[in-house]
Amino acid sequence: MKVDKDFQIVTMKKQKHIALIAHDNRKEDLIEWVSTNKDKLGRHFLCGTGTTAKMITNAVHLPVKAFNSGPLGGDQQIGCRIVEGDIDFMIFFWDPLTAQPHDPDVKALLRIAVLYDIPIATNKSTADFLLSSPLMYEEYDRKIIDFSKRMHRK
Repeated sequence: MKVDKDFQIVTMKKQKHIALIAHDNRKEDLIEWVSTNKDKLGRHFLCGTGTTAKMITNAVHLPVKAFNSGPLGGDQQIGCRIVEGDIDFMIFFWDPLTAQPHDPDVKALLRIAVLYDIPIATNKSTADFLLSSPLMYEEYDRKIIDFSKRMHRK
């Protein structure tokens, strides 16, 4: 990890740590996408929120480390792992038309993902583009903005 001005540079390794998350109305869509991309995803470390992780493991037979269900703190667990540098990448098939009881947690998770400059796919098209990127198979330097330094300069 290097520090450059008001950025912290964190190198993602060739093997990415990918979080897989889906709201209830999108779980089957995510399972289908994972199944289609099983060979590519099998080269990386996978984790996800409780029900989604278990459904993917059962349907696609890929190992997916399960955290708690989203409404029971799983989104916050994933966010914590992003902050700690243990998750590099997130595929989150969310349901934009259904209010979720844990909407504040979802918003916090997305905010953390942006703050820590990790790639996020919230639909199939974006997930396809990200997974097909040559950057998926090489090291990549993320520049994480140090907002405290920026705030002190003002």
